[in-house]
Amino acid sequence: MEVKDAHYLLVVKGNQPKLHEAVRALPWKEVTARRYDRERGHGRRETRSIRTLTVTVTGLALDFPYLVLAVKIHRYRTDLKTGKVTRQTVHAITDMTAREASPQAIGRIARSQWGIEAVHHIRDTTFAEDASKIRTGHGPENMATLRNLAMNTLRDAGHHSIAAGLREVSYTPFVCPLDLLGLPPTCNGT
Repeated sequence: MEVKDAHYLLVVKGNQPKLHEAVRALPWKEVTARRYDRERGHGRRETRSIRTLTVTVTGLALDFPYLVLAVKIHRYRTDLKTGKVTRQTVHAITDMTAREASPQAIGRIARSQWGIEAVHHIRDTTFAEDASKIRTGHGPENMATLRNLAMNTLRDAGHHSIAAGLREVSYTPFVCPLDLLGLPPTCNGT
């Protein structure tokens, strides 16, 4: 018997056209395993519909290792200032069973993943991480660690916007860089 250490939940995107089309073509209207969530915050109102479908049933099997469930998440967002409504549908696949991954659990997992994507967005837009020329050895991992340190330090110092925090810190170069980290002064004159 094969033992797996971890499960996966993968978003199926357009860069996997056959799998993407196969997941989109599943009988989503017949699904009874559903969850609806409504939230209000960050200047918007959001409604999410989460559906899960077991695809190991004869006739629905998709060609992907260990695949058991397909997921469809439909999000409606309303900007509370402008009233603009946007819709987004995300399809995903997982090796978890329906017992392990209810629509509620999938919703929690997906929300936590979107939080990770927000960090990557900040690292790319504020620090231009994707444009970095550092590609050898442990350089990329080390730079990612330093960027995370900078973001967390600025958040701890009360900055809600990392870009604004970086600008503010650059306007007044401090005498001892470790002051921002709360470490004892090591610079002369302090």
